[in-house]
Amino acid sequence: MRIAVYPGSFDPIHYGHIDIVVRAARLFDELILAVYDRPQKNLLFSTAERVALATEAVRHVPNARVVSYSGLTVDMVQRLGSHVIVRGLRATYDFELEYQNAMTNQQLAPNVEIICLMTILEHAFISSTVVKEVAAGGGPLEQFVPEVVARALVKRLGPATHKD
Repeated sequence: MRIAVYPGSFDPIHYGHIDIVVRAARLFDELILAVYDRPQKNLLFSTAERVALATEAVRHVPNARVVSYSGLTVDMVQRLGSHVIVRGLRATYDFELEYQNAMTNQQLAPNVEIICLMTILEHAFISSTVVKEVAAGGGPLEQFVPEVVARALVKRLGPATHKD
């Protein structure tokens, strides 16, 4: 069985992430979306909330499942019985960071391959940071995230800021 792991903070998951999940799931028998529990970022949602939102958002992908993890990504990938990390690329600024991470992971675990999928043009500008900024400003969210994520964002950031 060919298993791939798509790691990230997913704070929150958005349509760019979901695009990568759907496309990667076509290439592998199982795709595991792995939510990192301690990224060096200011998080809006807890690990449990990010796992729950991601689980709901990818429910329509039958061979995808969501887990959380801590520690090194390559260690988690190997514990899950995989040798493949999937990453999404939006633009050239993503490439440099992903290249650096790939080279580090290659040094740590030479048997783990990194596959990068280009996000479709429609979602190339979406980031979790942009989604949170739009939500905080009361903007419409339906073109960025599934309804379950939009509701969570409005609840967390306060309904007084959201335009109906």
